[in-house]
Amino acid sequence: MASTAAARTAAPQDAAHKPNEPRLLWNPENVKDVAESVGIGALGDEALRVLSQDVEYRIGQVIVEALRFMRAAKRTDMTVQDISQALRVLDVEPLYGYDSTRPLKYGEASLGPGQPLFYIEDEEVDFEKLINAPLPKVPRDMTFTAHWLAIEGVQPSIAQNPSTSEARSQDMLPKGPGANPALPALAGAQSANFRPAVKHHLSQELILYFEKVQNAILNDDPDPEVERLREAALGSISSSPGIHQLIPYFVTFFSNEVTNHMDDVFTLRQVLAATSALVNNPELHLDPYANSLIIPVLTCLMGRRLGSENGTDALKEQYQLRELAASLAGRIVRKFARSNKMLRPKTTRTCLKQFLDPNVPSAVWYGSILGVSAVSGPEGVRVLLLPNMKDFDTNMLQKLKEGSENARLEYEAIIGAIVKTIRTLVPDADLVMTNGVNGAGSEREIQSVKEFLGDAVGGRLAVLGDHRLIQAVLDAKSFN
Repeated sequence: MASTAAARTAAPQDAAHKPNEPRLLWNPENVKDVAESVGIGALGDEALRVLSQDVEYRIGQVIVEALRFMRAAKRTDMTVQDISQALRVLDVEPLYGYDSTRPLKYGEASLGPGQPLFYIEDEEVDFEKLINAPLPKVPRDMTFTAHWLAIEGVQPSIAQNPSTSEARSQDMLPKGPGANPALPALAGAQSANFRPAVKHHLSQELILYFEKVQNAILNDDPDPEVERLREAALGSISSSPGIHQLIPYFVTFFSNEVTNHMDDVFTLRQVLAATSALVNNPELHLDPYANSLIIPVLTCLMGRRLGSENGTDALKEQYQLRELAASLAGRIVRKFARSNKMLRPKTTRTCLKQFLDPNVPSAVWYGSILGVSAVSGPEGVRVLLLPNMKDFDTNMLQKLKEGSENARLEYEAIIGAIVKTIRTLVPDADLVMTNGVNGAGSEREIQSVKEFLGDAVGGRLAVLGDHRLIQAVLDAKSFN
């Protein structure tokens, strides 16, 4: 292709230009040279003029498209890639442009006086040296991994995400093809090429602190000094501002202890106490770990079997543990519901599913009832529990009432949990007013409550003699 200098030498064009014809910017002699190179020797002046006008139009199209790519990239210099992309957009084979990392060498040839032609010199390569050159290294196999970069706009403090200091050191590393990786080492910094993919360093003080807290929490020695250390460890977790790096380790520790010690009520209670202390710490950002924190709590709330002993005392301990887990689950949901929109519905759905399952042990029903009340509040009791209470009474409670002595104890505990959740519908339900102001409901109201909730639960509410409570249940019936 002729150079720009050749295109500007348009003296013959000026001599042949007619007054009524548009002035051509492209030299027709270039079109004539291209035609002769493909075997067309005789072109008239009119044909040269028309072809030159078409060449100008096509080149203008390419330049306009290339300018669009340049402006889209927010650049002021047009590059070879802009021209190539413009030719592809115009459905033209991209024959123009060179993309090379080595500097281009231009040669000059003369076609006559005032007609220079520039071209790019081809690089000469020794064929023998090219054959004997060593083969390039085999590229590594491609692997993928995934982790949470950010949750609700907050970057979680996990090992895969770099800290602020690490990100700042990465920004200060030399970049580009000519960067020397040895410069950071000379400056006392570790080279990025040798950094491990996962890096999380803890000070010896934090490691020792974590071990001491673990031992103090799980020590079941009844000695007063051990109990004092246990309380001190829980108090430190609930107030210390310097344990934010230990959050993922605490979460993993809670999950492992609950998973591996379902037969130890003491360990489960201590894990719940430690989880409560961690949630109470106002200095820690626990929003990214809300889902992980509530999993062991729900396991203690609705596990099929907690502890290894039988008997009345063991049953009472297990039910107390489920009450503690329900209260903690409600606190976690209330604290993190704003940052984790799906935490409340997922937890409520899990508890409701266990409540409606007739094949789970009765203790799971107890935990699920308390869980729905603690997590979703009075509205969840009104919308989710009460409409299903009659089927629960008929299909599950009646069979439990006719069972053994332990079954009857569980029956009374479940009835008590149901009444406790229903009482949340009325503010200050424990302050039962007398003297006719808040007396018992009428026979028709009590009968309507029994038809709605079942004989067992409805009869227990009738015994309480709380008219406001009966009216709240009837309002829920009308709502449904």
